[in-house]
Amino acid sequence: SSIYTKGLPILTPSTLNPHAPLGKWLLSTSALVSAMVHIGGVTRLTKSGLSMTDWKPLGSRPPVTEEEWMAEFERYQQYPEWQQRQSMGLEEFKYIYYWEWGHRMMGR
Repeated sequence: SSIYTKGLPILTPSTLNPHAPLGKWLLSTSALVSAMVHIGGVTRLTKSGLSMTDWKPLGSRPPVTEEEWMAEFERYQQYPEWQQRQSMGLEEFKYIYYWEWGHRMMGR
């Protein structure tokens, strides 16, 4: 019997279709690449790329309390990118910060 009578690799178990594991791997990998490109693109379009002033390669949690957010926002204001975005408030900063944080965590 041909592969066409056995069904799509993503929907059939590997006992019916020996190509199912490869199909599942290809589809999941391409979905992850697509998500990475999308998140990277949104990060660039929102100009969020330099909103995190401290990069920890093993990961970190975003600020939680209002005091932590204010400390991070004040740290951001010391960087040259702030000169282009001086009209930004804390809420907009939180928005771009979360985009950059998600981008970096996904890249890890």
